Amino acid sequence: MSLTNPSLVDGTQLPPTDSTIAISAPGYRPRAPRTGAGKRRLGQTLLHALLVVGGLAMVFPFLWMLLTSFKTLPQLLKDPLSVLPQPWTLDNYADAWNAVPFGQAYLNSLYIAVLVVAGTLLTASMAGYAFARIRFRGAKVLFILFLATQMIPKQVTLIPFYLLMTQLGWVDSHLALIVPGLLANPFAVFLMRQFVLSLPKELEEAAIVDGAGRWRIFWSIILPNLKPGLAALSIIVALDVWNAFLFPLVLLNTPDLFTVPLLLSAFQGQFGSINYGLVMAASAISTIPMLIVFVIGQRRILNSMAASGLGGR
Repeated sequence: MSLTNPSLVDGTQLPPTDSTIAISAPGYRPRAPRTGAGKRRLGQTLLHALLVVGGLAMVFPFLWMLLTSFKTLPQLLKDPLSVLPQPWTLDNYADAWNAVPFGQAYLNSLYIAVLVVAGTLLTASMAGYAFARIRFRGAKVLFILFLATQMIPKQVTLIPFYLLMTQLGWVDSHLALIVPGLLANPFAVFLMRQFVLSLPKELEEAAIVDGAGRWRIFWSIILPNLKPGLAALSIIVALDVWNAFLFPLVLLNTPDLFTVPLLLSAFQGQFGSINYGLVMAASAISTIPMLIVFVIGQRRILNSMAASGLGGR
């Protein structure tokens, strides 16, 4: 009887088994049964279901705000917990926009955000390049101290900051929001440093061989290669500046200087107990622009974080 072609005595062929295949093909290894595949699939299904439920819980307040902004005052008084507007109306948006100077507040928030973003991109990229590539005494200690300021809550620095702005004469002025914002942003410096560290040093070495100095290297080589990181940082800083509330509340007193969150707070105090539809419409007016910016730029933010090495650290 042949081991490679087993048969019965009467010549009937037997189906090959793992043992006969292993004898005929020495490199063959029988496949182990997949006992954990079903459990893994069930675990992934439960995980996705949990994430969907959590996502709906996070999105529901925003959806409720939007739906409430289209409700009429009689419906809100009769059934405040109703989901769909009956009937739908846009009057809340027109009334909210005309009740307070939202146009001026939008202009204030917009130009403050533009100036702070532009200044932060410049100062953070320069500081990040210095900490990443220029060797000087105390660089690591200075960077650690600078980064440690990010761990201090802003509420702790509110009173010293207000006293400093008083000495400078910047209270009730947009300078108190613009200048400190574009000069000191530890997270922006850290992010730019990570991006500079990810760039190959050969680019700078080639430029040094050609006789380029630090400024020429920064403007001609480093800065153009930081465009993905600068784009992500601009979105992050713009969102932070647009949503800032505590410092504008303390520093600004004139209504014509109010930013959108500050004006929204005043609007809520004026109409919050009367018409929730107006408050929700005003909230949507102040939220939707930055939400659109985030939705458009979220992929760039995630890609930039992954490229800088922050995604896995």
